Amino acid sequence: MLKLSETAGQDTASLMAGIGQRARVAARPLAIATTAAKNAALEAMAVSILRNEAAILDANAADLANGRDAGLSSAMMDRLKLDPARIAAIARGIRDIAALRDPVGDVVAAWDRPNGLHIERVRTPLGVVGVIYESRPNVTADAGALCLKAGNPVILRGGSDSLNSSAAIHASLVEGLKAAGLPQDAIQLVPTPDRAAVGEMLKGLSGNLDVIIPRGGRSLVERVQTEARVPVFAHLEGICHLYIDKSADLAMAVKIAVNAKMRRTGICGAAETLLVDRAVASSHLVPMLEALRAAGCTVRADADARTVFPAAEPADDADWRTEYLDAIIAVKLVDGIEGAIDHIETFSSHHTEAIVAEEGAAVEKFFNEIDSAILLHNASTQFADGGEFGMGAEIGIATGKMHARGPVGVEQLTSFKYRVRGSGQVRP
Repeated sequence: MLKLSETAGQDTASLMAGIGQRARVAARPLAIATTAAKNAALEAMAVSILRNEAAILDANAADLANGRDAGLSSAMMDRLKLDPARIAAIARGIRDIAALRDPVGDVVAAWDRPNGLHIERVRTPLGVVGVIYESRPNVTADAGALCLKAGNPVILRGGSDSLNSSAAIHASLVEGLKAAGLPQDAIQLVPTPDRAAVGEMLKGLSGNLDVIIPRGGRSLVERVQTEARVPVFAHLEGICHLYIDKSADLAMAVKIAVNAKMRRTGICGAAETLLVDRAVASSHLVPMLEALRAAGCTVRADADARTVFPAAEPADDADWRTEYLDAIIAVKLVDGIEGAIDHIETFSSHHTEAIVAEEGAAVEKFFNEIDSAILLHNASTQFADGGEFGMGAEIGIATGKMHARGPVGVEQLTSFKYRVRGSGQVRP
């Protein structure tokens, strides 16, 4: 079992420098690897994950024991936990990525100039990717597989609470690389929980790191955004809203509200705030909140909502800004679609928002005026997931506006270059 300690005989700075150098060496052969070779590696990884299920579960049991001793919340423990079904899902996700179209080499656009030059914009790997994440060991496989498919070496730095699980999964990823004859350093896992390792990654590992993707809570993302000397794909917290319009079908609203909050409370796509048009408070609010409470959810509501549903706890201003990642939801009555949009634009983290409505004008206004990465109509916020978008998996949901936004999948892990073909042209 991997010990949560420093690598013997190496300080963190030199350890990370070596990881960065090896990743850079792996970059060129990986960038020119064939689709067949990458897919063979991914298939071998999936086979290895399933073959090593017992070892992965043993490693996860050690992490769960450490988590209980550390007093991790139930939501964090759920993120950390692996079982045979989740391991099978990890392997299936890797195979889904293998089945995706290889984006490297795709001609995104092409045109001819009057002087006869033919210009193409072509997808290329980003380079060496650093992923810093917390708790969820499946990210080790998702990030490793996605980066491989896009031709990028990746340096994975998971949280200390999942280090044993991540190490066991990583061992299977390396087996897949070896089986396909690809560089084993194409997917590296930082073997220390020392926070200084994150600091070294944020410095860019002496120019060997091209982009950083943080996946975790606000404190992690804010640290990365503040200190990073390389580009960042920001994955901020998921303060996700579900708005129930006056035109919403009641049965649909109840079903979606319970699923959006309670299917898995510890994921970033879980709804944290329920907004209800006060025009249907008398008909829609009580059935939804009763269903949520029956599912084990604590309801915190504003004063207006509590007059209709007195069993709710009082909500305060902090509740509108909180990502609970737990069985708690904040509820507010709003003045129609305008009130919902005003609240969302004030308090949202611009991750995911959903509307339940039958009136087309309300839906179009919601879609047009809310500036979040993912917007849904008559569907649960829990669909905010790269796998559900047909991307195989995702490294995270980018909430920024540069380069990548929404689920970061294979295409979002590429850049581009221009190829210009001439026939002897010179510039006058």
